[in-house]
Amino acid sequence: MNRIIRYVVAKTYRPLLVKYLSHTRTYSYKNIRLQVPAEVFHPGFFYSTRYLLQYIEGLPLQKKKFLELGAGSGLIAMYAAKKNAQVTASDINPTAIEYLGINQAGNRVNVAVVHSDMFSAIPRQAFDIIAINPPYYKKDPVLPEQYAWYCGENGEYFQKLFSGLGEYIHPNSTIIMTLCDGCDITMIRSIANKNKFILRCVVTKKNLVENHFIYKIERLHEN
Repeated sequence: MNRIIRYVVAKTYRPLLVKYLSHTRTYSYKNIRLQVPAEVFHPGFFYSTRYLLQYIEGLPLQKKKFLELGAGSGLIAMYAAKKNAQVTASDINPTAIEYLGINQAGNRVNVAVVHSDMFSAIPRQAFDIIAINPPYYKKDPVLPEQYAWYCGENGEYFQKLFSGLGEYIHPNSTIIMTLCDGCDITMIRSIANKNKFILRCVVTKKNLVENHFIYKIERLHEN
């Protein structure tokens, strides 16, 4: 049944959405107003960002050191900043970086915006909370905007993520990531395990098209 629904969506809804998102659009959510250009993942039309944000709303954010890794439009970063977290927002896409600056100013919040390929340009520090809405389709990105969707043929994104993550956390850090059943979760778990991390599913939610999951990333404690 899910395959039929996905086929219908691909043939009807998706072409209309692609046309609509070919221009910069204004998006508002929870008193946050964003300018979202065509080259940046739109949080209003793709469920994963809002799903992750719903979980973050239940976390204590005040005065926490918070990283949104691959922030895109910055919805989660802006929300955390409004809750008085000390926020860093990073992205590899230069257009996303430009609009993170625009959206930060428009929402009158203080966010440290960093143009970075994963952790490469983020100053070394231990974050209390790291939020990740990763690319997870197995294809090599070519254009900057494709880095929001594709993790590489062999999951190169996740190899970078888990190999660098340990340098940016402390023993009590909360690391949360959203995935769906359209990605290779077995591969992602394997890469995490090789780097001494485990994925623990804490929330599952279904919609008409796919199942979404929230995972906590935790250090693997070996006996």
